[in-house]
Amino acid sequence: MKNSSLEGLDRIPEDHRYDRFDDGQVLYGKKQGRLPAMGWNSWNAFGSGNTEALTKAMADKIKELSLDELGYKYLVLDDGCYKDERIDGRLSNNEEKFPGGFKALADYIHGKGLKFGMYNDIGTNLCAGAAVGTCGHEKEDAEAYVSWDVDFLKVDNCYYLWDNATFSKEENAKYVYAPAVTKVTLQGESFEAGIDLATAGSGIKTEKIGDETFFTFIGTFDGTGPAQTPVGPESGELFFDVDVPEAGEYELTVRHINGKKIGMGSWLQIAEGEGAGSRILFDDFLGDTDSDKVQETTVKVSLTRGKSRIRLMNHRRQENTLYSYARLKEGLLEAAPDNEIIYSLCEWGKTQPQNWAKKVGDSWRILNDITFNVGSDGNPGKAAWTSDYTTGVTSQYNKCVVMDEFAGLDKGWNDPDMMVIGMDGLNDAQNRTHMVMWCMMNSPLMLGLDLRRVNKGDGLYNIIANKKLIELNQDSLGVQAKRVYCSLLKEAADKEYVTNNDRVDILAKPLSDGSVALSFINLSDEAKEDSYSVTKEEILKALKDKLYGDSFEKSGNYEIEDLWTGEVRDLDGEVFKVDRLEAFDNVTIRVIPKA
Repeated sequence: MKNSSLEGLDRIPEDHRYDRFDDGQVLYGKKQGRLPAMGWNSWNAFGSGNTEALTKAMADKIKELSLDELGYKYLVLDDGCYKDERIDGRLSNNEEKFPGGFKALADYIHGKGLKFGMYNDIGTNLCAGAAVGTCGHEKEDAEAYVSWDVDFLKVDNCYYLWDNATFSKEENAKYVYAPAVTKVTLQGESFEAGIDLATAGSGIKTEKIGDETFFTFIGTFDGTGPAQTPVGPESGELFFDVDVPEAGEYELTVRHINGKKIGMGSWLQIAEGEGAGSRILFDDFLGDTDSDKVQETTVKVSLTRGKSRIRLMNHRRQENTLYSYARLKEGLLEAAPDNEIIYSLCEWGKTQPQNWAKKVGDSWRILNDITFNVGSDGNPGKAAWTSDYTTGVTSQYNKCVVMDEFAGLDKGWNDPDMMVIGMDGLNDAQNRTHMVMWCMMNSPLMLGLDLRRVNKGDGLYNIIANKKLIELNQDSLGVQAKRVYCSLLKEAADKEYVTNNDRVDILAKPLSDGSVALSFINLSDEAKEDSYSVTKEEILKALKDKLYGDSFEKSGNYEIEDLWTGEVRDLDGEVFKVDRLEAFDNVTIRVIPKA
């Protein structure tokens, strides 16, 4: 990554190359084998109005409800806790809201046997506007978090310089899209759009400009919203094949138009080869970035002898974001090499983090926020079951449920945002199913409600404190559930992205004792009178080598435990079914093989 693209900020050392999203490397020092984090985050409950007093009240309530004994350990301060500006380049507490300071608050939380979390942003400002983002301040911010004894760090993606992100300038699209390209010439041989200059991946468009046809939208999709599937190609690029007579330096000329808008930028990457072994030949702005006219720019590239594929692309949407998250991660490791800070990436799925976030993060958000109607002291806020955008339980679930192959103990966890159980807008059935979804999908279980609304033994408590469900989420095998059946699909239930909620899904999750959890989920607003079933053979085919041991496969007799009612029954057979599902509701069972 060139310094010119970072406006004077230092780059990661060349021998690290953590900014290559596809090289298969994991950032040195990243802890692996962690289960999803559990705790409470202030945003959904209080927005930027959280205070020291409220945070202490939540800590007290976690202890009163014994939620910590179930795994809810982290209390995370979200946006709104800092002063609006840095003081001598450093972060400091908003003295009105947090008069005691962050270290004293951490001590209070740690004194209760809990863990302390904070928030920042890879951009220049936080999402609520405070000009205290980590960009350019990663080293001193990391030192501050270590000195405050922070255990968890959520890092957002607002006001980010090198992408057309929320609250950023549209012209920053110049970084994340390649120029429009019509022809490439290599040592006198021309490759033209639509003839021998071909497209790979998806999303590439053609545009007639003057008498020429140009390829546009060379780059990575914006995944902030629920518009497209998270499975499969998330970007588009160009390529042509050559047979290089001798290894050496060659001149490559690109006929292009630069832009500063969605679909047409100014940054081009040129690579030789495919996959993790590919070599980057050029990675910079191309030509005159202030011109919007057709221009031809020649660059020198070093090619190897023989047949090769030359690719034109722009993965800077992913790689710049990865670079910025890696800078802060490296700062944390430098400040305290043995720190155990959980690193929660919150870039809203914008840069397809399922493809790269495992390199630095313990979890990664997959979409924009689950609710924008956050609460305040005395106001619970509002959530929704369904939404045309991301602000609904099912919007988050529909995407996360087909992302199981991206998660694991050796990677990290898909994060469909803090839970909205206990906010207004959801009924009891929806709250129950919301809890099941997040537990089965190995999502971080971060409560987002004002815990003063909960009393031990009441309806909300019985949902968030369901020990049997939490055990699924925290099972040491660490495998996200796979969707093995969808009533709207005939095949590929685990891969096909479905947003129509008039359906029933069946999820299967292998567990560390050889048993399998099954959840039958009715997403619709009407009861389903039909029977829904899945066979042992279908489960075995879907889970393949993910099962622990062979007891599930070899047994023909099972103990069935209902994880809501506690009812236990025996089943002599290999078909697991339910005969009725209420609206928005679920039946979730543990299938335990018997000797």
